[in-house]
Amino acid sequence: MQAGKRNAPVLAATLMLGAMAIIGVIDNVVILLADTIGLWQFHLSRALLMLPLIAGLSLIGFGTLRPKRWWPVILRSVLITLAMLFYFGSLALMPIAQALAGLFSAPIFVLLITALGLKQHIGPWRIGAVIIGFIGILCVLQPSPTDFDVRTLMPILGGLLYALSSITTRQLCSDESTVALLANMVITLGVAGAIGLALFTAFPVATPEGAEGFVTRGLVSEFQPAVPWLLVQAIGSTVAVFMLIKAYQVGEPSFVAVFEYSVMVFGPLFAWLALGQSISAMQAVGIGLIASAGVLLGWRSSRMQAEQGIA
Repeated sequence: MQAGKRNAPVLAATLMLGAMAIIGVIDNVVILLADTIGLWQFHLSRALLMLPLIAGLSLIGFGTLRPKRWWPVILRSVLITLAMLFYFGSLALMPIAQALAGLFSAPIFVLLITALGLKQHIGPWRIGAVIIGFIGILCVLQPSPTDFDVRTLMPILGGLLYALSSITTRQLCSDESTVALLANMVITLGVAGAIGLALFTAFPVATPEGAEGFVTRGLVSEFQPAVPWLLVQAIGSTVAVFMLIKAYQVGEPSFVAVFEYSVMVFGPLFAWLALGQSISAMQAVGIGLIASAGVLLGWRSSRMQAEQGIA
């Protein structure tokens, strides 16, 4: 571990579990918004609502808004912005269990990048966990070779980009203010939303009604019914993403990423309770496999940390 990096696994795990519980609830709100506004207006509006809240966090002492080093923070912000565009776009097009299964292939990508890119040993147990998790993701997504839908790849691409942003957070941004990372991420998402909104408003394309038109919808002037849900998303996202970033700053990515699997329970459970979204038996098995992979990864990470501590 590099000098100066704090490693607090219990705190990191607690922060991540709390963040995932909040995200599992508020991401279902996107399903309610998709009929009213578009992806780009959603990100721009949410960013404008979140920034005053983030500035408030800075004013009450949670950290500075100015990064110590701009380029790593900008790189991280771009990666996570692209990841969120793919993920939120997929939420309007498929059940949340499927969107989450694709996005939370990120822990698998984290381990693969850690092993292949950073040359860290991951061992047979964690390799086995990756295989189990991958099988679980296939069970939830249920891709069909005879009826392939390219939209299935959207959350998986989001997962790859999210994994890269997670590693960037730990390797290059661990000494940055959590508030600075959150603010720059939200600003980047807002800028992306403004660009997309301007393009799709100036050059409209044929857009289906309802959730199917979420990704390509331009400016909607009458969106008052969406405002309460945008506020829920903005406040919840500010709290949850602050906790998530902090978790990656105080814990190893391969360990912290394990606890992101918990959103596979929180998200579909709330979707079932509040929206009536059901999951098939195969998808339930897949969620179980993903959770099992997370437990195995967490156990091996804890064992490795204990052995290194003894050594």
